[in-house]
Amino acid sequence: MKKILLSVAVIAFAIGCKCNKTDAAKNTVKVDLEPKSGSTVSGTATFSEHNGRVTLDVKLSGLKPGVHAIHIHEKADCSSADGSSAGGHWNPTFKKHGKWGEGDYHKGDIGNVTADPSGNAKLSMTTEEWCIGCGDETKDILGKGLIVHEKADDFTTQPTGNAGGRQACAGIIK
Repeated sequence: MKKILLSVAVIAFAIGCKCNKTDAAKNTVKVDLEPKSGSTVSGTATFSEHNGRVTLDVKLSGLKPGVHAIHIHEKADCSSADGSSAGGHWNPTFKKHGKWGEGDYHKGDIGNVTADPSGNAKLSMTTEEWCIGCGDETKDILGKGLIVHEKADDFTTQPTGNAGGRQACAGIIK
């Protein structure tokens, strides 16, 4: 009897682990940022959804030291040399451009990242305002573009934050 119970427990554990791995893979998107506008900027961005919250982790290299804006744009199209094919900022709720979490802001107004003297930068944030593949047009980041800009976002200039040229681009697609 003990052998049977132990076997049942092992099978149940194995099935549970398989489901968790499948669920984790289903709700994670990792993308590679490619250089644009003659820059050397590249990196990775990982979007992971768990319990209704999406975490974004970005690692960048090849930046000029200093502050650079990072935004989600309307389209997952990085085909143009300057990244303009990604469209404007993703703004499904039709708000003014601004600083994330303060007053009005686009759902794509992530903010700024600071590159160290070697040109490397990291950013991590978690939000309930996004989802991965949920189909809600006001939250779903799939099919959008991630852009790293040349300059800092000033959080006031409409509609772009005066962030300058597009230095890197990635389509947020599975």
